[in-house]
Amino acid sequence: MSEFVPENVTPIDASATLHGRVALVSGANHGIGAATAIALAARGARVLLTYLRLDDAPDPATPDAYRHNRARAAADVVEAIRGAGGTAEAVEADLADPLTPARLFDTAEERLGGVDILVNNASGWLADTFKPGATDRFGRRLLPVTAESFDRQFAVDARGGALMIAEFADRSVARKAGWGRIVSLTSGAGGGFPEEVSYGAAKAALVDYTLAAATELAPYGITANAVHPPVTDTGWVSDEVRDQVGRVAGPEEVAEVIAFLASEQGRLVTGNLLHLK
Repeated sequence: MSEFVPENVTPIDASATLHGRVALVSGANHGIGAATAIALAARGARVLLTYLRLDDAPDPATPDAYRHNRARAAADVVEAIRGAGGTAEAVEADLADPLTPARLFDTAEERLGGVDILVNNASGWLADTFKPGATDRFGRRLLPVTAESFDRQFAVDARGGALMIAEFADRSVARKAGWGRIVSLTSGAGGGFPEEVSYGAAKAALVDYTLAAATELAPYGITANAVHPPVTDTGWVSDEVRDQVGRVAGPEEVAEVIAFLASEQGRLVTGNLLHLK
């Protein structure tokens, strides 16, 4: 598939495992985020979807579907959830702004209730490199590592993710929730990410924040895990990429794992970096 389309959504079951819970999913206008929002809603959660529309420059080696996906709003995902009997709201927000996490949690509490599940999926993704040359092995455009590329990537993936976790923790403890789930999405192998070096480094920082939260927040009934999906087709997978990597996952497959970690059944799974194959 070249694009996640929220259709044939399973009707909401009022007796589902997440009935009564509130989830906040960032980067939920397409791909894994959209599929996760739908999966959590299908299990009874009320979901706040956040997104930021991006206007990427055309890249001859990247399918246009990816640019389209990153530029879209989240109205179709919200409509799909509501059409299946679920509850969802969407808000556009830039996680590069350090004031955004507090605003998002305020919005969730006003519209849906206190947040029980946080999914850190949003990314300020860009491909930058230390090596000379303007393209990667797939022919996609590369940028040099600069202060600008660092700031754009780390502002969202590292600082933004950390502030989302901090806001979640503060509010959960303050209202004595006694139950919570944090799931952060990562990529790269943790030992460097050639040709996407700032992306890999920022995601490594997010993993560390998440695993630290697992230890520190365990006394408050909160679990925290990081998920490393396999190559997943959110619109960017070209024929050349598919030929080199072989099997490509769908966003819905990754969302199923996230939904398990967010469930009551996932209560004993915490402090892990899960590599999906």
